[in-house]
Amino acid sequence: MDTDTEAAADLDIAADAAETVAEAATDLLPLDMLAAVTDLVDPAVVAREAPWLAGELTKIALGLSDISFDERDQRFADPAWRTNPYFRVVGQAYRLFEMWMDRMQSSVDGSWQTQARARFAGDVITAALSPTNYLGTNPAALRKAVETGGMSLVRGAQNMLRDLAGGGMPATVDRGQFVVGRSLACTPGAVVYREEMFELLQYTPTAPRIHAIPLLMIPPQINRHYILDLSPGRSLAEFAVSQGINVFMIVWRNPDSGLGHGTWGLDDYLAAEERANEVVKKIARSDKVNLLGLCAGGITLAYVLAHYAAIGHDSAGAATFVVTMLTGEKANVVGMLDTHEARAALERGAAARQIIPGTTLRSLFAMLRPNDLVYNYLVSGWLMGEAPAAFDVLSWNDDATRTTARFALESTKLAMDGWDGEGPVLLGVPTDFSKVSCDSYHVGGYTDHITAWRACYDTAHLIGGSDRQMTLIRSGHIQSVVYPPESTRYDRWHGPATPTDPDEWLSTAAVEKGSWWRPWIEWLIAHSGPERQAPATLGNRQYPPTSPAPGTYVYQ
Repeated sequence: MDTDTEAAADLDIAADAAETVAEAATDLLPLDMLAAVTDLVDPAVVAREAPWLAGELTKIALGLSDISFDERDQRFADPAWRTNPYFRVVGQAYRLFEMWMDRMQSSVDGSWQTQARARFAGDVITAALSPTNYLGTNPAALRKAVETGGMSLVRGAQNMLRDLAGGGMPATVDRGQFVVGRSLACTPGAVVYREEMFELLQYTPTAPRIHAIPLLMIPPQINRHYILDLSPGRSLAEFAVSQGINVFMIVWRNPDSGLGHGTWGLDDYLAAEERANEVVKKIARSDKVNLLGLCAGGITLAYVLAHYAAIGHDSAGAATFVVTMLTGEKANVVGMLDTHEARAALERGAAARQIIPGTTLRSLFAMLRPNDLVYNYLVSGWLMGEAPAAFDVLSWNDDATRTTARFALESTKLAMDGWDGEGPVLLGVPTDFSKVSCDSYHVGGYTDHITAWRACYDTAHLIGGSDRQMTLIRSGHIQSVVYPPESTRYDRWHGPATPTDPDEWLSTAAVEKGSWWRPWIEWLIAHSGPERQAPATLGNRQYPPTSPAPGTYVYQ
């Protein structure tokens, strides 16, 4: 087949592929959330908006429309959207559809969950129908096809076929540039404890003296641990080690149904964290352990602290909660996704001891920002024939892990349904969050689309303790976490979490540029006890090092 024939065939393939992803986008609407689509087309609202819509369509057809493209919207950055009559009409018609959809979304009544589901459904549909997703209505892709003699289409078809074989979503990153153990998760250390649910890493001290109270990092149970140990210079674990902190890290095992891991539930993860805590105490020869939890790891950390308080266990030192939301009282994505049918599906899955594939969660969370996290890569990879870029955070995100349906169900129930009294029953014991007495440091992301910052602020008031600090980064869920100490990319608000109203706190908090890592480490050092000579070896006689970090479970 010659190049021209291949390119013509690839035109059909690319068009079919874009339609396939658009169909998949609506398939990703969680179960009965499709009912939200009906909320978007209330007949009364449609009738009310019809004259405006008809008038704007007429203006577009006559070339009289003043609808413009947002300069920040890179989908329409190509000059052809403004200079070519055909593309201008197509683009303005789509922008009108976006404006109409926004009006439909704003008209939805009901609870915040109902409104959020309608907005989510509308955003997914609107993103899927963008003309930039289709070769015949993407001027940049058509121009590149001409300039490359059709080779961009050939490469795009190859990219598309590779992605479809790998699960269907467009590739977001070239993972070959980042290798776990060499360029990711490469802070020196060793596995000092291994069991069925997790490995425990201890990192090698780089300072001659370390502080007496160690730090145990608890990553999300639904992600790889190395978001806390990313590439050198961008690793929170590496940074803490460099400041004289004796750092330990839990590496959760990727659950495997063939090994019977479908029974793992919330209490199993809490008990595992408590076992890890006891090992850290013995290796560090410390009665206290400082703790850091990220996202879901922060949720289980809060539960462990509540359980400790209930049973009179006082080993918890200071606690750090990074993008951690404990309740569903304020608008949040978990509550938005927790529909009746979604909950029923989790209950069936938990009863059958099922394990949720990692790609399911990754695709669903990508659809929360479909233009940025899905169609951006469809256009660059499938229509333009470009290779995905190499980026450490995206490499981590692409390394998806599985989750047990039981853990997902039990975690969702507690977060969304709440509990009777001051705290939930954990490990068979009634708890009271207000009895947690350790000081705490809380980190939120101002534009976080997963754990809304106001819900993260509420965590500071749910947990007891006299010193509760809050810092809020003007960024999203992950970029707020990975914020190296020398960076000044984002503003941050910070100060004691004294007011109960998060917006009142925001209006009075100090503002400055720069990472939260340095002020946090200063706070942590003040809670880490005196310095002592750094150990010459990792582990101890009872828990000797068995293999170098990052261990073995990270590869499963």
